[in-house]
Amino acid sequence: MQAMREAASARNFLLRVGDVPAVLDQLDRWNSTEGHLFFERLDMQKVGMSGHSFGAVTTQAVSGQSSAQGKLSFLDSRILAAVIMSPSKTGRATSQQSFGNVPVPWMLMTGTNDISPVGDADMDSRLAVFPALPAGGKYELVLFEAEHSAFTDRDLSGKANGRNPNHHRAILALSTAFWDAYLFENAAAQQWLDGDGPRSVLEPQDRWQTK
Repeated sequence: MQAMREAASARNFLLRVGDVPAVLDQLDRWNSTEGHLFFERLDMQKVGMSGHSFGAVTTQAVSGQSSAQGKLSFLDSRILAAVIMSPSKTGRATSQQSFGNVPVPWMLMTGTNDISPVGDADMDSRLAVFPALPAGGKYELVLFEAEHSAFTDRDLSGKANGRNPNHHRAILALSTAFWDAYLFENAAAQQWLDGDGPRSVLEPQDRWQTK
């Protein structure tokens, strides 16, 4: 647990948001280097990013979260869409200051019991993000009784509640439709995502909203 706390530090946050453009730059170089394994195999015009927990914090920062002064401090415009698992309001800025100007589609995924084992992110923090987002390509899934570990592949057999197998089915279906719609411009995926399709993979007490 101490190692997790140290990993989720301000220093590591800055290192992570610096890693993202560095990785994209390197992928671009490999993609354009004749003879390299990745030569012309990557479509760098269709980049999406996803992350869970501290990875969600990183994803928020590089895909549209603003500082208290309204600056998109770490935005990388190559990222066209993002799936954020266990989102949270961070820092001193209000939710509106942080998320009111997100320029790209976001899909948020959390659960009613999504409490982080480290840090102070609680359900109020998780649910503060979606209402502040501007309309257009914004989605929120709240899985009933899903804990923080529901968005991982960790073995939960020793836990009292175990794992609800439908949670991963829903996560897979919704995230795949989102990427197909916003990176591949698939009209059928967009129609499914914005219509009644999502409810077909969710359970009655799961919450789903769009704007």
